[in-house]
Parts: sequence; C-alpha cells; structure tokens
Amino acid sequence: MKKLFSLCVLCLSFNASAHVESINNDWRTYGDYAQIAIPAAGYITAWLKGDSEGAWQLTKGLLITQGIAEVTKTVTDIDRPCGGHRSFPSGHTAAAFSGASFMHHRYGWEYGLPAYLAATGVAYSRVQANKHWSTDVLAGAALAYTVSYFLTDKFEDPNLSVVPISMGKDAQGIAVNYRF
Repeated sequence: MKKLFSLCVLCLSFNASAHVESINNDWRTYGDYAQIAIPAAGYITAWLKGDSEGAWQLTKGLLITQGIAEVTKTVTDIDRPCGGHRSFPSGHTAAAFSGASFMHHRYGWEYGLPAYLAATGVAYSRVQANKHWSTDVLAGAALAYTVSYFLTDKFEDPNLSVVPISMGKDAQGIAVNYRF
C-alpha cells in the first residue's frame, strides 16, 4: 500500500529541461495536476482500506477548506504577483495540503510524509509560476492542515486489536491480534 502511494507521488514528477521557461511550465503543470492527484490518492487509500468514514472526512475537509479559501480570496482581493486578483490564500496549495493532511492525520506519517512532500511541490509551483506570494501558499497549507486536524480521526484497523492484559499480581502485558 505504502509502495503504491509512493509510486503515485513519483508519477507526479515532472521532466525538467535545461531551459528555464520549460522548467517553470513543468512546475506549473505539476501544481495543476498534483492539487487533484494528492486528494485523489487519499480517496484511493481510503477505498483500498475499506474506509468509507475516512473518505467522508476527506470530502468534508476539502469542501470546508475550499469554501473558506474562496470566501477569503473574495474578501481580501489581494493582487497576484502576475497582476491578477484573488491571490490570498492559494487554492491549489489548500487542495493539495487537504489531501496530505488527511493522509497524515488518518493513516500516520508513513502516508503523510510523501503526501506532504508532494503538496510542498504544489506550493513551490504556485510561487515559481508567479501566481502566488509565499504568504499565500503558507496560508493555504495552514488552512488545510487546521481543518483536517479538527475533522480527521485516526484510522482504527478493524483487523488489528491491541488489548492490555493482566496475568496475576506481578505480570502485565499486551495481547496483539491481527486477522488476515
């Protein structure tokens, strides 16, 4: 499972050429696709684990995060580095970090770390493409993390049970059972 997720993250990599404009376009393309692919990896992981509750938590987190981001963009109406409007916070970054934060909070660091690295690439791509200021991507990441923190519960594997046991006055331990 972890290898499958890592492979998905690696597939999001881009082919950088020696030409600076091409590199910037590759980063921009990466950010456009990875903002969708990272939450999709969260849904795929939930599906593979039979975790419908996790999929629902990811859905709520994405909707709330994007809703807050869009309202904030409208209210602040900060200009983008490229001259456009509605820069703060970065919606691409918020979407990517929604998926990454969900993976971390639901399934642990072994899923979260590669997702955070991929989401950091999305944040970098937005600054590199001259679409956002650094504060925009930091705010998008912080927003997504915070929403996920409050909405996502740790996944409890129904096949695994860990129970404390007492075997007399001086003997305590734990019993671990895993059903395959």
